[in-house]
Amino acid sequence: MENNEYLFSFEKLTVWNDARDFITEIYELTDNFPFKERFGLSSQIQRAAVSVAANIAEGSSRFSKKDFARYLQISYGSLMEVLSHAYVAYDRKYLVNDELKNIRKKVGMISSKLNSLSRSLK
Repeated sequence: MENNEYLFSFEKLTVWNDARDFITEIYELTDNFPFKERFGLSSQIQRAAVSVAANIAEGSSRFSKKDFARYLQISYGSLMEVLSHAYVAYDRKYLVNDELKNIRKKVGMISSKLNSLSRSLK
């Protein structure tokens, strides 16, 4: 979809688009996890990553800024869940140090944007 074809307000949000890119990266990383983790850690980290973008989108549809801010908090919580799962994956040797560092960097960037958006709603 081209940038000028936005239908909904969340599609214009940089943080939502960053979250979409993050989902793709998480899926690519978890595709390399052992098969035995398909319904375990892989699924958990993928669902948490999807939740980040989904809560931004859902919150943007709310009629009050307070409600939107609440969904941004939930999105932030899901982002922290991704990071926690990434540490478990690293400890299990499913991720290497550079992959974990990259996830931490992306989590930091997205969390900063979520916090800025949340502050702008007050």
